[in-house]
Amino acid sequence: MKYLVMVQGSQADYDAMVGKGNSSSPAWSEKDMQAMFAFMGEINNDLAESGELVHAEGLTEPAQARFVSAGSDGRPVITDGPYSETKELLAGFWVLDCASLERVTEIAARVAQCPVPEGSPEYPVVIRPIGGGDV
Repeated sequence: MKYLVMVQGSQADYDAMVGKGNSSSPAWSEKDMQAMFAFMGEINNDLAESGELVHAEGLTEPAQARFVSAGSDGRPVITDGPYSETKELLAGFWVLDCASLERVTEIAARVAQCPVPEGSPEYPVVIRPIGGGDV
């Protein structure tokens, strides 16, 4: 079964990762960044070795997001982010092919242990099964 495993973040978190700490996210050092990348790289390597990794990506900061919705006249309404009312957004994801929900939950629990500076916000790792039928 395929699963989407998602990690979340906010614009404040992305700012903190480039050294611009704020009240909700302390500034990250180069050492913090290296530890996070090494941790995630190890997970990706292990998942590739086990054959469970289908695809994985980290996403750019929410400030580069674009929101598109349908206007009342049928024309698209396009806005750029981020917005102060926006809390967490998708920061990165894995598509995994795992034998069971228990196995993907083990992987998500490992992802949740990613090293971050003390005082950083904690977000749950979200697991969503990927539907397998015609839609």
